[in-house]
Amino acid sequence: MVNNDQETWGTQAVCRTADSDELFAVGAAQNRAKAICTGCPVRTECLAHALDQRIEHGVWGGMTERERRALLRRRPTVTSWRRLLETARAEHGRQATDPGELSEGSSVAG
Repeated sequence: MVNNDQETWGTQAVCRTADSDELFAVGAAQNRAKAICTGCPVRTECLAHALDQRIEHGVWGGMTERERRALLRRRPTVTSWRRLLETARAEHGRQATDPGELSEGSSVAG
């Protein structure tokens, strides 16, 4: 099921014209699929969607299903991956524009 949100960011995805077989590859071919995600302007939204919807197959946001399962196991209390990833992206942008705001050793990841 495609919701309106995915329709919005999906139109900007680098992979929108890729062969779907490339994105749902197995084994070493997944690295080629992950390379498609490099530099994609909606990589965060894509990954958040896959994590929030618990999508089990394919490369989404530069992560394989195995990588996403491991992340979900490490962070079982996250209720909204979209909110978490957008907050981290905003914090990263703030840090990049104002490095004096953070103390040494600060980290967005938790």
